[in-house]
Formats: sequence, structure tokens, C-alpha cells
Amino acid sequence: MGLYVWRRLLALVPVLVGISIIAFALGVLAPGDPAEIALNRSGLYTPTPEQIAQVRSELGLDRPLVVQYGHWFQNLLRGDLGTSYTNGRPVAGELLRRLPLTLQLAGSAFMLTCFSGLFFGTLAVVFHREWPDRLINLMVNLLLSFPGFWLALLLILVLAENRSLLPTSGTGTLAHFVMPTLTLSAATSAIAIRLTRASLLQEMGKPYMLAARAKGLHRFRLVATNALPNALPPVMALLGNYLGGILGGSVVIESIFALPGIGSYAIEAIFTRDYPALQGYVLITGTFYVLVMLLVDLLSVMLNPRVRLGGASSHG
Repeated sequence: MGLYVWRRLLALVPVLVGISIIAFALGVLAPGDPAEIALNRSGLYTPTPEQIAQVRSELGLDRPLVVQYGHWFQNLLRGDLGTSYTNGRPVAGELLRRLPLTLQLAGSAFMLTCFSGLFFGTLAVVFHREWPDRLINLMVNLLLSFPGFWLALLLILVLAENRSLLPTSGTGTLAHFVMPTLTLSAATSAIAIRLTRASLLQEMGKPYMLAARAKGLHRFRLVATNALPNALPPVMALLGNYLGGILGGSVVIESIFALPGIGSYAIEAIFTRDYPALQGYVLITGTFYVLVMLLVDLLSVMLNPRVRLGGASSHG
């Protein structure tokens, strides 16, 4: 197991380097001259070619791309992600200031996704082909048919405008996160329910489950204590994939509910062509996604002895 963990950690190195190259390429291949954009932000809307050339030299944009990347990567290792073209603040500081809110939103949406998937997926199998199963399937189809921004607007209309039960923006209390969390977790919860149900039904058809059923055990006990532990690894693996999707989906949700997280920061950077801010966002989200996938992979190995033993034998 220890050797497997080290190999997985070593495999992350080229992936993280690849993420850094993609982030760097955003600033190089994006339309517009960063020097001219920076001058425009400082109030010079018609800079002269000499002024542009001077800023390009100061920013190192007149050097070969390999040299530019090397210098940018050295700064990255020191925690320097550059300076925002929009407000002149360090990008790293701005991202760190906004990151806790996004993690709080993504974390709450992910926990709701896990709970909904396991609870309703298990309930659907316990009452397979009965009315609870049909009702859960209907709920899943409805959640998957609603685009996220439509659901957000519907929740705002019903819970905020008509009933005044919840605030539409702000971050002061937990109530401010109810609608964003429900919106962000809706589609992923539906997929988690469907996957849990399918994985459990597949497990229920295996010989050991048929033998346990023949002993007269209650169906809830069969599903919850016998089938669920063996059905969890594929469910956990997919949920890990969707955590990255949840983090990416926060871009739209934060904009709708006016939450000052890194998602809304990325939207602002896109509209203002603030490439250092975009580079920082890609680095943060890409690294977070890779680390989450590593944790999910290790958790799947720990939960499933067959995977652990298979991995050990293949490495030996």
C-alpha cells in the first residue's frame, strides 16, 4: 500500500507540470497584447508603440517562450502568481482571500450530493419497483432536466421573492448558502442517486447476495449492510470526479448569487481579460481537482480489499 501511494504521488508531478503549462499558455495564446491591456488598465487607452515595447520588456514578454515559462514557473514556486491587470493586486492574495468561500460552497454541495446519492439510492433499491423507487426516479429525471441557472432562478423566485424565506445574496449566515448549495448539488445529486441505485442493483444480483436473501434477511439489512460496502468504490470514484465539476460549476452559481468566491473572480477576469487572474484560477482549480482524484483513488483502494490486493500483486 505504501509503495502504491508513493507511485501515485510521483505520477502527479507530470500532471501538475502539465496544468502549469496550460495555465501559462492562457496568458500567451489569449487574444490581445498583455502589455497593451496593462497600459489600458492604467488609464492609457491609446499607448504609443514605444510605451507598449517598454512594458513588454518590463514584463519579459520580448523573451523566448521557454525563458518566459521558466521565469513564470520560478515565481510560481515562490507563491507569486503575478499581479492583476484590473486592480494591481497580487493574484495569489486575491485567490487565497476568496478561496475559503468557494470551498465552503463546493464542500456543502459535495456533502449534500454524497448524502442524497447514498440515502435515496439505497432507498430506491430497498423499495425496488415500488412507489418510493418510482418517485425517486421521477425526482432524478426532473433534476437532470433543469439547467442550473433555471433552477437558481426558480429557487430565487419561490424561496426569496414570493416567500422571503432566504436571502438572494451575501455571505453573512448559513442561510445565504442554502439556495447556492441546492442549485450546485442538484444535477450531481441526481447522478449520484442513479449511480448508487445501479451499483446496488448489480451487487444484489451476485451469488453471495442471493444466498443471503435465501436466509430470510430483511431487505433493508441486505442492501445497507451487505451490498452497500461492496457497491461503494465505483460510487466514490465517480463522486470524486463530480467534485471537480462542482468546483467548476461554482463559477456560474457564484455569479448568480453574487458570492465573492474564486468563481466570480474568474468571470470578472474573463470579461476584463485579466490573464494573470485566469492563470491563477486554472492553477488552483486544476491542482485541487488532481489532489481530490488522488484522495478518491486511495479511498477506493482502502474500501475495496480486492482492488488493494490486485494493485499490490501487479506492482510486485
